[in-house]
Amino acid sequence: MIVAATQFAPVAGDIDANARTVAGLVREAGEAGARVVVFAELCLSGYEPSLIRDSPGLVLAEDDPRLDPVREACRAVSAAAVVNGPVRTEDGRPGITSLVIGPDGGLLARYDKRHLYGVEREVFAAGTEDGRFALDGVRFATATCYDNRFPDLAERAAADGCAVYLASSVLTAGNDSFTEVYPVRARDFGLYVVLGNVLGANEDGVGQGGAGVWGPDGERLADAGPDRPGFVLAEVGAG
Repeated sequence: MIVAATQFAPVAGDIDANARTVAGLVREAGEAGARVVVFAELCLSGYEPSLIRDSPGLVLAEDDPRLDPVREACRAVSAAAVVNGPVRTEDGRPGITSLVIGPDGGLLARYDKRHLYGVEREVFAAGTEDGRFALDGVRFATATCYDNRFPDLAERAAADGCAVYLASSVLTAGNDSFTEVYPVRARDFGLYVVLGNVLGANEDGVGQGGAGVWGPDGERLADAGPDRPGFVLAEVGAG
């Protein structure tokens, strides 16, 4: 199976514009052979916790019509998209939520970030369940940025039979996750790790890019580089 790891600079607070960008990348990656396309943390809104706190209209529903372009793109190229945004939870607050939109445009899975960081705790509700889905016989785990600092998530993913660990993140300049987290999780637990990251300015700093894939030996299989929007592809196995 081929996966795509993406990076782009979201427009702060513009769900419609970001959904169009996501849809375009899904179509391009799907046409290039990708079956699963992974995006960054809060790619749909931009990483702007304070803006989200003050702008209720930025909070999405699972079936939000603003995501229709993404659903249509998934159907058009028969690919799944792992998109992340502020999505309403049962207690009314948003989660930092990955929605896995399947190749048929339906909701394949949902994951709410479990480990919130800094100001996120003032704005978002933390999730309580691990993220899992399967496609074409391959089992996937989902996690979001600061989650990945906690090795038990990847350990449980491997124990559950997952072969691929999808990390939607916002990594800015100087972040050591590229060397101290993602390759280590891959190597320690025998997982493919797929990183979706951002470019451009956000509330946390400036996105560093570097979206890509690590193999189960911890070696880089694909790297999108530091500054160009788009995606890279890599082949992953079922474990």
